[in-house]
Amino acid sequence: MQKWRLFTSVLICSVLAITTLAQPVQARGTAHKTSPYSPGVADSARSYYLSVWGIDNLLVRKTASGNLIRFSYRVVDPVRAAALGDNRATPYLYGQRSRAVLQIPVMDKVGRLRQAGKPEAGKEYWMVFSNKGNLVKPGDRVNVMIGAFHADGLVVEGS
Repeated sequence: MQKWRLFTSVLICSVLAITTLAQPVQARGTAHKTSPYSPGVADSARSYYLSVWGIDNLLVRKTASGNLIRFSYRVVDPVRAAALGDNRATPYLYGQRSRAVLQIPVMDKVGRLRQAGKPEAGKEYWMVFSNKGNLVKPGDRVNVMIGAFHADGLVVEGS
């Protein structure tokens, strides 16, 4: 009789343990994963980009099509921000997770998909990088490099 009670207790505990452990697994399968990183730029980085490069409001966002990643910024000091609009400097976007290096596509009739030239204070400028194969996803950290300019650890936002 004691063996029967022990067997029944072990069986009931096993069933309860399995159902308890199975519930979070099912809930995790239906939940969407979100990035633990905040999309904004840290205050210390914001002051660095403003004082050294003359820009603020840095933003990296996946476009609606998903095939392009858009990097934008607002010019505060046109003299310091001139390096970002230099046509001789080739911009790159490096995905830290995928280790992919994205470039700006060149369209036959339009040219490079970026704004270049002499910047003006208060205006927002942008450039788009080809994300063919969806190598860089929302929530990923990326580095943007334009000549000597480097913005490291920016978070890609969804469209």
